[in-house]
Amino acid sequence: MIIEKIDKWGMEIPNKIAHISGEKKLTYGELSKQSDILAAFIGEQLKDEEKKSPIAVRGHKKSEMLVGFLGAVKAGHPYVPIDSSIPEERAEKIIQSSKAGLVLNEEKIADIVAAGAGRALAEPIEMMPDDPFYILFTSGSTGEPKGVVITKRNLESFVSWMLEEQEFSEQKEVFLNQAPFSFDLSVMDVYPSLVTGGTLVSVTKDDIANPSKLHVALQNANPTVWVSTPSFAQLCLMEKTFGDSVLPNLRKFLFCGETLSPKTASDLLDRFSQCEIWNTYGPTEATVATSSIRITREIIDKFPSLPVGYPKSGCELRIYGENDRMLAAGESGEIIIVGDNVSPGYLGRPDLTERVFFMVEKMPAYRTGDQGYLKDGCLFFEGRMDNQIKLHGYRIELDDIAANLEVLSGIQRAVVMLKNVDGTNDFLVAFVGDENPEKQTEFERTKMLKKELSKKLPAYMIPKKIVFVPGSFPMTANGKVDRKILMASIN
Repeated sequence: MIIEKIDKWGMEIPNKIAHISGEKKLTYGELSKQSDILAAFIGEQLKDEEKKSPIAVRGHKKSEMLVGFLGAVKAGHPYVPIDSSIPEERAEKIIQSSKAGLVLNEEKIADIVAAGAGRALAEPIEMMPDDPFYILFTSGSTGEPKGVVITKRNLESFVSWMLEEQEFSEQKEVFLNQAPFSFDLSVMDVYPSLVTGGTLVSVTKDDIANPSKLHVALQNANPTVWVSTPSFAQLCLMEKTFGDSVLPNLRKFLFCGETLSPKTASDLLDRFSQCEIWNTYGPTEATVATSSIRITREIIDKFPSLPVGYPKSGCELRIYGENDRMLAAGESGEIIIVGDNVSPGYLGRPDLTERVFFMVEKMPAYRTGDQGYLKDGCLFFEGRMDNQIKLHGYRIELDDIAANLEVLSGIQRAVVMLKNVDGTNDFLVAFVGDENPEKQTEFERTKMLKKELSKKLPAYMIPKKIVFVPGSFPMTANGKVDRKILMASIN
């Protein structure tokens, strides 16, 4: 469905702009032809035993990445997006873990396309519903990233729901792409845009890092559909002119990846009086989002914590208590997702897969580790049940950061926590036991540790504050690190 629809636009509206990133524009005709050329190249390069191996695609929001994704799928391979902001060491771990048959970057893709001009793909290899379409690597508690396999069936289920619920207009929408392509939130804008003949406009990390540049980039994009984390919208709201006058065509906000606060939703309704605001919820393992609700003034006034919505078509939400007992409406427990959007599991990790994926009445199900409850069929999210958090839309295993700290020279023990300020996720704090505190000042040691971590972890996983704990860590009565005492020490 997805590839066929995108190629259909390549034939029917070849000169329509499919993607804009910076000054570069890619038409639907170019996207179709270039992905065909790349697919032919991939087919020639990989041997029989590598016919299903993933294709790693590295870069940052250039059109060549989209060509890489579609070219891989047309050749019968899932793709693994790796953003250029990810440190080399972690990128190599992802490539090794995925057992990628080919590693392509934006420059390599451009060279392949240029060299293969005029070459046509004989026939795209048709993927079966349960074939992997893409693999996204997320934070793992052992310090190793884990790959979530998303099948063709999973993706088509998600996209079909989005098109049905949101009623996007064909060939008329302009979708804002804020998230890197290695973050599953981007799937919410990439594929709804491409299958409806819309235009996808990416704002880059350079745009986001410069408020004045970002303001201009958003005006130039002039989207009709805004897809981002709530944090990104909060950043934009700091600009007083951010509103209807700057983005006159905007009609819809779609949020996912972290908690949407009532204040942010209210501020957006003040600035964009004609816009719809949608709150959605879902982990990567359930293909981007699995529930949604339109946030209105009435809902903001009624609930101190906004609901995350009703389940998508083809999906059921359950709340489990101890021993997998299904809880009644209003009771709080673990959120369980059941449906055709649930991933088959983690790539090459049957041990991890067996822990959280299972079957319910012949349908795939996933234990989210999130806490929540259902009221009148609507889901309310109450946070994590374990040591995993979401910060600025990124899912982070705190133990992943701690594991990477503990391998650094002189570090005996590390505990990482989220410092919460005024009820919102604010920043990461690392508490470390240091063997040689006297050799450097705390400032020098902190600077050195952050520099070493930056070689292993993406920027969003680097703790803002590092606290050096003299002696042993405080312990609770049952022998665990007393996190409350640690956190209280910096209040």
